Amino acid sequence: MATAKKQLGDVKDIGLAPKGKLRIEWANQWMPVLRVIRKRFIKERPLEGVRISACLHVTTETANLAITLRDGGANVVVCASNPLSTQDDVASSLVKDYNIPVYAIKGEDTNTYYSHIGAALDHKPQITMDDGADLVTAVLTKRKDIIPEILGSTEETTTGVIRLRSMAKEGVLKFPVVAVNDANTKHLFDNRYGTGQSTLDGILRATNVLFAGMKVVVCGYGWCGRGVAMRAKGLGSDVIITEIEPTRALEAVMDGFRVMPMPEAAKIGDVFITVTGNKSILREEHFKAMHDGALVCNSGHFNVEIDIPALEKMALSKRTTREFVEEYTLRDGRKIFLLGEGRLVNLAAGEGHPAVVMDMSFANQALAAEYIVKNAKKLEHKVHSMPADIDREVARLKLESMGVAIDKLTREQEEYLASWSEGT
Repeated sequence: MATAKKQLGDVKDIGLAPKGKLRIEWANQWMPVLRVIRKRFIKERPLEGVRISACLHVTTETANLAITLRDGGANVVVCASNPLSTQDDVASSLVKDYNIPVYAIKGEDTNTYYSHIGAALDHKPQITMDDGADLVTAVLTKRKDIIPEILGSTEETTTGVIRLRSMAKEGVLKFPVVAVNDANTKHLFDNRYGTGQSTLDGILRATNVLFAGMKVVVCGYGWCGRGVAMRAKGLGSDVIITEIEPTRALEAVMDGFRVMPMPEAAKIGDVFITVTGNKSILREEHFKAMHDGALVCNSGHFNVEIDIPALEKMALSKRTTREFVEEYTLRDGRKIFLLGEGRLVNLAAGEGHPAVVMDMSFANQALAAEYIVKNAKKLEHKVHSMPADIDREVARLKLESMGVAIDKLTREQEEYLASWSEGT
């Protein structure tokens, strides 16, 4: 394994940089909002001298965020938020072409993954950026020495926000966190349209199956589940939803999907996609009910949604039949196929979300970092929602980049909405 210069991190092969640079530039073409922010950052330098450690999926879109932060004056270090999501050519290009240290190698083992997180924290960050809260967790459990340095943190994904709110509830969170995932311009688009398209893309790249006519079981009907279900339906699948929350289940029914408990869905599903943020969604009793040839995969942040140890225990044999496809042969001869080792299938087997949608998510990240620098002293040590004015500004910039204009209220309309005196 070739390694980049020590001071610039740990990547697979620095020789991959030319390909990575082209891909970073391609993604940049599809990220107009982040380009506008970067142009302002270059001029104003709002992050001058601020040390930022970002634990994110190392993709072309993340690269453009890191470059934007750097151009805003920040001293940036990047590590992976998932062992299988790193794009090695991108990591190499960030090191070689942009002088941004990266600690990330696709397929790294658990020890390497956590050593890379440790290396990112050796940077003694003043701002941390997380996708799943692993960086903050490591700070609070292993690196309490750097807490006084930290101004705040940002969190990209639902799973991470859940973990952070739990920390805040237990009183262990020692600095403010901005929940970027709470921004409407993040979860309504990234989670729904990004996860919806990229999950199916990852499955297709791994298997080349035909979705038309397939019974696709989507486990969870949050914004990610909504997106996956919508896209699977668009490809002609018979989509089945499993849920625990009655309101979301009711919405799924009224959106035209079948809703049933997992024990029933397990008997008829062809493809199973978990997007819940919880553990053991697919487990032994469900594997026992699945038919021969069932495909199981996960698009939630951690690889705990599928009980892989249970599947391993049930299997008579296991082999890799295609890249990112593991065939488990059970004692009765049935085969169950696990995609992407149960990790995020859209990033393990695909490229993740399209740059167009990540444009808004990472615009929020960049602006959240600026917000923390400006407001850290008055922010409580809790999870803060993304400020509404920043959220709306991202939406405005996105519409502007698409050439879409919208109406404005007249003065009379503004007065009417602010008054209670006019009635019927």
